[in-house]
Amino acid sequence: MDPAPSSSPRGRPSLMGVTFAAVVGSAMVLAAAVLFALLPGPLSEAREFRTARPCAEIGGSAVENGDCLAEWPATVVSTGTGRTRRAAGNWVTLAPGAGEPPFRLRMRGYGPVWEKLTPGDQVTVFTWRDKVWGLGAGELHQATTVKPGNTATARLAVGLALLIVGAVFLRGAGWLHRRRAIGAPPARTSQVVVPMAAAFLAAGIAVTAAVATDRLWLVLLTTAAGCAAAWTASVLLVRRLGGERTGSAP
Repeated sequence: MDPAPSSSPRGRPSLMGVTFAAVVGSAMVLAAAVLFALLPGPLSEAREFRTARPCAEIGGSAVENGDCLAEWPATVVSTGTGRTRRAAGNWVTLAPGAGEPPFRLRMRGYGPVWEKLTPGDQVTVFTWRDKVWGLGAGELHQATTVKPGNTATARLAVGLALLIVGAVFLRGAGWLHRRRAIGAPPARTSQVVVPMAAAFLAAGIAVTAAVATDRLWLVLLTTAAGCAAAWTASVLLVRRLGGERTGSAP
């Protein structure tokens, strides 16, 4: 009887594993592309908001169109915590006075203003164009969820995270396919866990950069540096834990 072949088909990476990695990676990259395609509008709005000047310093059409930063007093009617279809939120109802009806704002997080508000308190409402972007109580300030820049930050952070992790899944699918083609044995745990941990670390760096600064070039530069450092560290760690005997690292 002939001896068994050294590379049994049962030892190769499964086709299901290759397909799963390719499908998940493609879906993530596609979702990132959609988010990036929707990004120019919010980025432009955030840039215009950063350069807006207080209405007290200018006049004319800017004030009429709401393109300046306005502020006016209001009275707190009530506060509360509610839930929308997306997530829980902290709400405050304000009465602007002058016979205008009360309106409701959703505050961003558990900030210093919302935590201290009680019915009857006098607050300062900050507006730009048609958005109430912030609330002030004395020296304290807190943004609302519609503050220009929030949407751009969220889309950029999620898009970068999806792109990084999706790219690693696609690269892993190609690596598994090559191993399957040459009949290599299944990958060791370190060859899968370490690159994925590096991917999540790089994604975390990208998200942190997107949240910490509104400068797009700085976010992209920090993300690129984080990806390079995380990937280099993962390659060195995989090699230290045993390296590849067949094929190349993912």
